[in-house]
Amino acid sequence: MSFASFSDFLAMGHHGLYVWSAYGICLLVLAFNVASPVLAKRRYLQEQARRLRRENKP
Repeated sequence: MSFASFSDFLAMGHHGLYVWSAYGICLLVLAFNVASPVLAKRRYLQEQARRLRRENKP
């Protein structure tokens, strides 16, 4: 499929809203799938550090 101009490419034959919203939602889901374990690991390590500080207090 070829497009005459960049605006035709963005319009995607009048299906642009559906196409670009699908790409956007997909990217959001992928970003969440990457960020969620990273944040969970950080939270876990902080909780363990707090626990160790609590246990080692005299």
